[in-house]
Amino acid sequence: MKCIRCSTDNTLKDRTDNQGRCKNCQHPFAFEPTAMGTVKITDPMFAKAIADLSAENTLFYTSKQFLYLLDKRFKTKGVIPTFGWFFLYLIVATIATVTVGSLLFSEIKSVLALFAPAIVLSLMTGFTLFSIGKSAKSSPRVRQNSAKSLQAIGGLILSVGILAGIAGNSFLLFALSVLLGIGLVYLGFRQRQRQTLMHQEFVIDSTQFQGWLDRWQQVNGSASNLLTPSRENNAPATVNPDVTAYSFDRLVVCSSAAIAQLLIANNFHFENNCAILSITGYPQSIFDTTMAMLRRNAELKVYAFHDCTARGVGLIYQLRTSPKWFQNSAVEIFDVGLLPRQIFPSKTMFIQSAADAVQAAKQMPTDVRSSLSKEELTWLEAGNYVELESFTPKQLIHILNHGIAGSREVGSDDSSLIFVDTYAGNSYYVVESFG
Repeated sequence: MKCIRCSTDNTLKDRTDNQGRCKNCQHPFAFEPTAMGTVKITDPMFAKAIADLSAENTLFYTSKQFLYLLDKRFKTKGVIPTFGWFFLYLIVATIATVTVGSLLFSEIKSVLALFAPAIVLSLMTGFTLFSIGKSAKSSPRVRQNSAKSLQAIGGLILSVGILAGIAGNSFLLFALSVLLGIGLVYLGFRQRQRQTLMHQEFVIDSTQFQGWLDRWQQVNGSASNLLTPSRENNAPATVNPDVTAYSFDRLVVCSSAAIAQLLIANNFHFENNCAILSITGYPQSIFDTTMAMLRRNAELKVYAFHDCTARGVGLIYQLRTSPKWFQNSAVEIFDVGLLPRQIFPSKTMFIQSAADAVQAAKQMPTDVRSSLSKEELTWLEAGNYVELESFTPKQLIHILNHGIAGSREVGSDDSSLIFVDTYAGNSYYVVESFG
């Protein structure tokens, strides 16, 4: 393992002899992978994740975004691509047929015996790939690879088995090849079709991750650009009257204080001349002052930015019906997302499932339910949800910029917005794609 300070490569013996320190610069290692369980982390891996997430220390991020990134990398680490599974199966099946199959054929004198090892291998490979494809511990990319591999291997079995059955005059081999080949192709097809209905689970436990983060900060100081959890401060801040005389062209309302804090820390409000608040009232110290400034702008545009949860998809409803926000107001509101309809085409997002999400979805107001399609309601009522923190800071900023840019195209032929007329006569727009 390389030292993150001097890049010297240290073997296990080097690290052991130096009490967990670099043999060159004596900088301590935060992690010892050989002493960990099934999920192992190294100092260079942790450091690279920080650098990538912060875009080389230019962006701030939350600890949950860090967890999502590490979890994704563990799931895709050592992933075998579709052609890799195909050629691995082809090579092993060929070797098994030439060696074991030939011995069986010399004893039994049957074409079926010749291909018996390949048939057994096909069953084992199919079971393995199918299990990977439906596992909640697999990422969408891994699931897609396993499904495609099932189809590719099924096609190979179908073509080779039919030819071998006909050439060897073996109806049983022919029938087995057809059943097995078509079965694998069908299973692969079904798995690819069901990607949007499948959820994921973390490979890394949140407690385990926090232990890693604490250890890293103990050895190397605070992780670069990591945001500490936002704290509520109800005491009103003193704002210069010259500042309050102005307003903003745009307002971004987030479903969580964490996302609002992230955008503010990355100066999104300065670069887009917009105010940023959370639906919970963050930042509390300037919330009332900011809202007073916003209500002075008759041309204000509001952007809802939320998790894909029952509470998140109801954010527009809350903005339209709450006197604290924009009740009885004609202000234009844009739902940037995240909505189930934006998730369905992707098939790569980190979808989770929870029992309390089922109940929350069933308790959504009637107006919110009527704004969703049957497929979206079914998806939410199954307990599925996606968090904005599953995206990197760079992705979130790009997505929000895209949504704001799209709002300038209202009324144009190439607009990416959908006009929605609901919530007791109040209308809003939905951004068609999530970035």
